Amino acid sequence: MVIEKIIYKKPESLTDCNFTYCSGCGHSTVHKLIAELVDELGIREKTIAVAPVGCAVFAYDFWNFDVSEAPHGRTPVVATAIKRIHPDNVVFSYQGDGDLVSIGLAEIMHTANRGENISVIFINNTNYGMTGGQMAPTTLLNQVTTTSPMGRNSKNYGYPIKMIELLVSLQGVKYLERVKITSPASILKAKKAIKKAFLNQINGTGFSMVEVLSACPESWKKTPREAIKWIDEEVSAYYPVGKIKDIE
Repeated sequence: MVIEKIIYKKPESLTDCNFTYCSGCGHSTVHKLIAELVDELGIREKTIAVAPVGCAVFAYDFWNFDVSEAPHGRTPVVATAIKRIHPDNVVFSYQGDGDLVSIGLAEIMHTANRGENISVIFINNTNYGMTGGQMAPTTLLNQVTTTSPMGRNSKNYGYPIKMIELLVSLQGVKYLERVKITSPASILKAKKAIKKAFLNQINGTGFSMVEVLSACPESWKKTPREAIKWIDEEVSAYYPVGKIKDIE
């Protein structure tokens, strides 16, 4: 019996810097997926990412391709400008829920409505992870955060915003999918969705966004294993995974 030895090769689109994210954080997984896809699609020399203000603010340390920075929430605006100036490049914005759904809500809505030919990777971990775990627009009802110690209630704070569903009616939006990264199978589905968003841009289809349900064990006060289980049982119950819109 011959057993093949499988040697993992680091994607060329990742630098040699070690990830500095907390244990169990989903950012490192998504960073790796993006790097693998950039290599597989052969677009490293023409890829430009736009990093957010948030936990992924130093994404340029980890990706071995061009990365620009944007003021808080203005990530899709910067991505729009870069794409319009360099239409042949592959431009994507990478944003957390505080960056995209709170201070950047107007920017993402108008960028999507105009149908800008960019790809958006939206990391939803239901809180402001970088600044201490405060309540975000995506925080679940009854979820405890540093600014909702008794749990989020709809009377005082309103309801969690379902961003994908909010964008679905806009004519400029061509592709929307929500995924999670809690198992090997779900990670492969996430990679497939992100690839679709990149290919749409390469083919000139228009605005695409992939929402990734991601763990934040540190702010959630859970172990990485508990955080994964909470996404599967609670977070994805409110934010159902799957393809929401796909117009070729």
